[in-house]
Amino acid sequence: MTALKKKGFEEEEGKHHFFYYHYLDGTISPIKTMISHSAKDIDKSIIGKMSRQCNLSKDDFLRLVDCPLTREDYECKLKEVF
Repeated sequence: MTALKKKGFEEEEGKHHFFYYHYLDGTISPIKTMISHSAKDIDKSIIGKMSRQCNLSKDDFLRLVDCPLTREDYECKLKEVF
């Protein structure tokens, strides 16, 4: 989940999952998502759930993870919502 870390998410190890909280303008935003410890890649079955948790469409979430969607672009999208 290196791509999410590059986009402002912080990793917090929990009992069963890693949680990623997005930092926006130096503060924790209400955006968070999680993935199993054992996950090597994001499973297609959870992409929809993770994209909703990140306030993105599936296409934009995949762009975020694959890196065409920059941190700055993502933060602009978040500022429109919050």
